[in-house]
Amino acid sequence: MERTAVNPTEWGLGFFMNQGEITEGATRHLRCSGQVALVPDPEAEMGLSPAPVGDIRGQIEAALASVDELLAGADMDRSNIVFINFFTTDIDEFLANYDVYASWIEPAGVMPPQSLIGVARLVMPDLLVEIEVQAAT
Repeated sequence: MERTAVNPTEWGLGFFMNQGEITEGATRHLRCSGQVALVPDPEAEMGLSPAPVGDIRGQIEAALASVDELLAGADMDRSNIVFINFFTTDIDEFLANYDVYASWIEPAGVMPPQSLIGVARLVMPDLLVEIEVQAAT
């Protein structure tokens, strides 16, 4: 797969993202549902609870770890990510902890286009972050 960055302006480069990206020659595509920070909890209605509660940094780390698991399950890695959506209930706090994502994606050598979307609430009230990725090989 060949990737060509499209950056009419360069402000996104500081956020480890291209404004656009052309991918050519991809034969496999992975679209992931939103990944969140959940841990098994037999007491919870769905058998899962958000954790760590109130810790956006910890939730970003946990959601990215889930993304890594999904990618590995598809015989892919971070370098295969071609797009990311971040959903958060607190954009300011997410941006204050953006270094978690930056240090996670930088070793992969890619800067996939992304969107950061503020929402009123996620599927469970204590969730602060949800991350969707698309990947290709």
